[in-house]
Amino acid sequence: MPAILLLLFTVTFAYAQTRAKPFDVVEATIPEMRRAMEQGRVTSRDLVTAYLARIGLYEDKLHCIITVNANVLAEADERDRERAQGRVRGVLHGIPIALKDNILTRDIVTTGGALAFAGYVPPYDATLVRNLRDAGAVIIAKTGMTELANWIAGAPTPMPGNYNAVRGFGYNPYDPRRDPREGFDDGRPVLGTGGSSSGVGTAANFWAANVGTETSGSILSPANQNMLAAVKPTVGRVSRYGVIPITADQDTAGPMARTVTDAAILLGALESASPDGNDAATKACPAPPNRDYTAFLKVDGLKGMRIGIPRAYFYEPLPGSRGRAGGSLNAEQKRLMTEAIEILKQQGAEIVDPADIPSVVATEPGQSFLQWNTCGGLGTNRGRDANCSIVFKYGMKRDFNAWLATLGASAPVKSLTELRQWNLTHTNGGALRFGQSLLDSSDEMNLVGDKARYEADRAKDLALSVTQGIDAVMKSQRLDALLFPGASGAGIAAKPGYPTVIVPFGMVPNAPQGTAFPAGFDAKPSPYGVSFTGLACSEGSLLKMAFAFEQATKRRVKPASVP
Repeated sequence: MPAILLLLFTVTFAYAQTRAKPFDVVEATIPEMRRAMEQGRVTSRDLVTAYLARIGLYEDKLHCIITVNANVLAEADERDRERAQGRVRGVLHGIPIALKDNILTRDIVTTGGALAFAGYVPPYDATLVRNLRDAGAVIIAKTGMTELANWIAGAPTPMPGNYNAVRGFGYNPYDPRRDPREGFDDGRPVLGTGGSSSGVGTAANFWAANVGTETSGSILSPANQNMLAAVKPTVGRVSRYGVIPITADQDTAGPMARTVTDAAILLGALESASPDGNDAATKACPAPPNRDYTAFLKVDGLKGMRIGIPRAYFYEPLPGSRGRAGGSLNAEQKRLMTEAIEILKQQGAEIVDPADIPSVVATEPGQSFLQWNTCGGLGTNRGRDANCSIVFKYGMKRDFNAWLATLGASAPVKSLTELRQWNLTHTNGGALRFGQSLLDSSDEMNLVGDKARYEADRAKDLALSVTQGIDAVMKSQRLDALLFPGASGAGIAAKPGYPTVIVPFGMVPNAPQGTAFPAGFDAKPSPYGVSFTGLACSEGSLLKMAFAFEQATKRRVKPASVP
């Protein structure tokens, strides 16, 4: 990227020559940036220049960017001219925002991390991008991600999180080193980044906030691993039109930021003022007045809220299991969650403990959420997929092909089949370092012949996650939210498309199961958060609780590796 490197060098040098005490973007919030611009203390160009300087200093260490917007300074200058003329577009006027690289932008390369799309400039903006630009946002960059949101390679050689063929591995700013262990020393990070929607650049203060996407965990997990606040919205809250899909049954975009306030502001800017005709799911949830989620942010927002603790599996081993099982906690995680529950009580919340999820504690195979997995990769391909859900692999073929059709003649490939063939012919160029068993399993789906099976599996997904799952416990216990450790509730909440807000809370040891780190290797601790999950369209209530918890704790710390 010689042109981009020249741009970064130029602005880094220019920034060093500016006034002695410029506005400090490190850990600066969106309201602080807005006030500084309103008061004339800083311009959008200043903000962009400062962020580009940080990118120039630290991107080689983190690998969290696929493309920097070559026109970003011109966009900032335009926002500054508009402000000088008395025109402020909206809540993000002049604020630099990054996008996951599966979100289409008509003037910035969009790759999804796939070599077949390297250098591709789409013919249109995603709806959410139009909304951001209408709100005045300056799009600064496209973030790293796991290739095609991690629906490329499953068993037998799963693709590691935050790897893609275009940029390679991304690294966590809380320990930006490679894994030294034999068998893991292929360049992957020693501290996981949390998956496909890189929150690395937001944690490292490369921009004000970023937009991620999630099908099952790809907003919440990277937010957890990078000490961010984030909202995984109800499916349909934010339009998916112009976002590279896995399956419309679960896909959503959402905000990732350093504070709950910033996440709330960004969520309002992402949401459309009225339903998007290109995404029928946007009819599901009414927007709050003026799409202003900051109205829910009250320091006493936990008072009187009934919060359930899904103790079985998510906190403690299931009855009858041996030792630590599934999502249950290690000692340090347990200590943090015990502390979090006490803080909730002190802030006036009513804790229901336990509030176990019926389908999680069920032991009958047909009634157990934990025994009903997603089909994908070798071992669950056609003929061997009777005991898992085909919703992802069916949805990927249906929705990916439909998305390609929206690109018209400019599409680099015309179908999922053609993408797989392209990858095979470009293996020597690095297209298939980990194979493509997930794409293979999707492409073998017959969208007509397998439709009845898909519909049955989708119904079972909802029965286990809703009827016998989250709804069952929340309605019987009259709960406002469930409190999950870290991002552990992402999978069950993703099936029905329910919202979750995650808040940074602490650090836990990076102690991977299985192969230990070499003697003398000083593994840095990993960030850890708490998640508030609710029923459909409950983002306002969840943000109220999350904000009150954040204000009572204020546990986020910036990564020391990128001061």
